[in-house]
Amino acid sequence: MASPTSTTNRTVTAAITLLLLFSGCGNETVRPDSDEPKLSSVDEVRGQLDKALESTFQRRLNLRHHAAWQILHGALAFQREFLVEKEPGGETVSAVNHLLNGGRMKGWTTEPGTLQENGRRGLRAVLEAGSKAGQGHADQWLAVLAQCNLEPEQPIVVDGDIYTMSDYLNQVQWDVARNVDREYSWTLIGLTAYLPVDATWTAADGRVWNIERLVQIELDQELASSACGGSHRLIGLAMALNRHLAQGGELKGAWQQADARIQQAIEDAHRFQNADGSFSTNYFARPGNSPDLAQNLGTTGHTLEFLTLAMTNEQLNQPWVQRAVSNLCELFRSTQNIPLECGKLYHAAHGLVLYRQRVFGARHSYALK
Repeated sequence: MASPTSTTNRTVTAAITLLLLFSGCGNETVRPDSDEPKLSSVDEVRGQLDKALESTFQRRLNLRHHAAWQILHGALAFQREFLVEKEPGGETVSAVNHLLNGGRMKGWTTEPGTLQENGRRGLRAVLEAGSKAGQGHADQWLAVLAQCNLEPEQPIVVDGDIYTMSDYLNQVQWDVARNVDREYSWTLIGLTAYLPVDATWTAADGRVWNIERLVQIELDQELASSACGGSHRLIGLAMALNRHLAQGGELKGAWQQADARIQQAIEDAHRFQNADGSFSTNYFARPGNSPDLAQNLGTTGHTLEFLTLAMTNEQLNQPWVQRAVSNLCELFRSTQNIPLECGKLYHAAHGLVLYRQRVFGARHSYALK
């Protein structure tokens, strides 16, 4: 699955192209020209950001060769603006709108849920653990759609039946006890986008659940053994904590523990940062680097995504964070003509999008003019 790239010749081999069709966005080993750190001015960083995001936006997935796992990672970064081709090289449509309007997509697997107290049927997204086509983690699709800022009454058409985001949300609440892996990273992102953080509900196990209980379960898990070095758990905790504080919540109980976990992860990301500005390939556990540009893009991108959600504006403007952003933009430049695995690519792009919004303000569009 690896394809080395010469330092004097960036030509992508035919084998890499075939990987795009096989795995979605490709998976490769790319070696850097230099490990020397590159320092940039604030204006240069903004220019690098926009160029990296514009180029990434122009990458095209298609409904014939790519599946929901790959496509919805693109929607995470670019929301409803993210385009997908119906056929290779053919007409493009908004990937999110395509799904909402009842369009087919491999890996978008749903089923009617339980009959709710309001008389409506819930909508359940089927879990396909470890999948690189369907929903690989509990409530992953809810988290992506919630970050697309869909209204609670947004219709979702499935096989001719019309559900709403509220129907989907209610089913997730009912099913929280079914999460045997006790992985609530994406659940927290989705639920806190729509519910008051002090909300309570009764789930299928007959017990009363609330957001703080989900936070505590997440805190009980090991970061290093979790998906992507625990970055997803930290992102879920950070988004839930932000919403808790925005709603007047206090730092006590599980919330105080969540804040401590987040602050420690920020410190570890800085402590283990590499000399070139990239973050550790071992995430928050220990130092680490790799000659594989794609791996560095994924680990630095996931870490930056967490930091942009967890840090204050003052912290985000610190030189060490700017150096990481500049390094990530250079990684995008170096790999712009190379197929990349979609999780790494679009989580890194999402990190840049969030940094751009926080530090420079949001772009109206990432499409090339």
